[in-house]
Amino acid sequence: MSAGNGMSRPILSVNNIEVIYDHVILVLRGVSLRVPEGGIVALLGANGAGKSTTLKAISGLLRTERGDVTKGSVELLGEPIHRKDPGEVVRRGIVQVMEGRHVFEHLTVEENLLTGAYTRCENAAARKDLDLVYTYFPRLVERRGFKAGYISGGEQQMLAIGRALMARPKLMLLDEPSMGLAPMLVQEIFEIVSRLNREEGVSLLLAEQNATIALRFAQYGYVMESGRIVLDGDAKTISENEDIKEFYLGLTGVGQRKSYRDVKHYRRRKRWLS
Repeated sequence: MSAGNGMSRPILSVNNIEVIYDHVILVLRGVSLRVPEGGIVALLGANGAGKSTTLKAISGLLRTERGDVTKGSVELLGEPIHRKDPGEVVRRGIVQVMEGRHVFEHLTVEENLLTGAYTRCENAAARKDLDLVYTYFPRLVERRGFKAGYISGGEQQMLAIGRALMARPKLMLLDEPSMGLAPMLVQEIFEIVSRLNREEGVSLLLAEQNATIALRFAQYGYVMESGRIVLDGDAKTISENEDIKEFYLGLTGVGQRKSYRDVKHYRRRKRWLS
């Protein structure tokens, strides 16, 4: 599924943005990407490539870290949101699940989940959504009365995603959801996220270093290096292209580091971007 083939309009459009921290540190340069309505898009790259900064530029969290979108725009269903505060971005339908989970350790699992509905006033609806979260994450039912700081890392990741779901998002931004988790848990979490996409219609932008798992569930992917998008394509193309594998894994045939600029034979696909 790609926004360029007419199958679905973009729910999210990031248009040539530049991000600067503390008025002097240039972190992102000319970043553009699209997430189609109902789609799953992977944002791939090594640690420090700019993936988290891109998500924070979308969710409005940059300003809490003295960062700012100084050029370009971020649009949700055609409406600019890059000057909105994080609470307003949540109310409009975008929720970010932060890297490292960031649960409220002193609150119970259920209290954590209910904080996800803070932008809403309908208590009855929030309780109904709580039941929905427990349907997708049955492990959390068993842990509902436990302090969040005492559950496992995998359960904390489920809790963070469930808490985001409580805000009824149109678009969920997941930052390194596989980080620090065993492969079987990663598979379980990605399968649940895929179900949320199919059954609840939540669009997803996944920022991941684990390209293998991300591309198994995404329809389209972008690869970042040093604050830029250096290539993009449908998930099958990225998964199968040997030059892209070599770039992403950062290895030559003799095990030396490579950057994208050293990959000479990649014929860039025509982008969605218009």
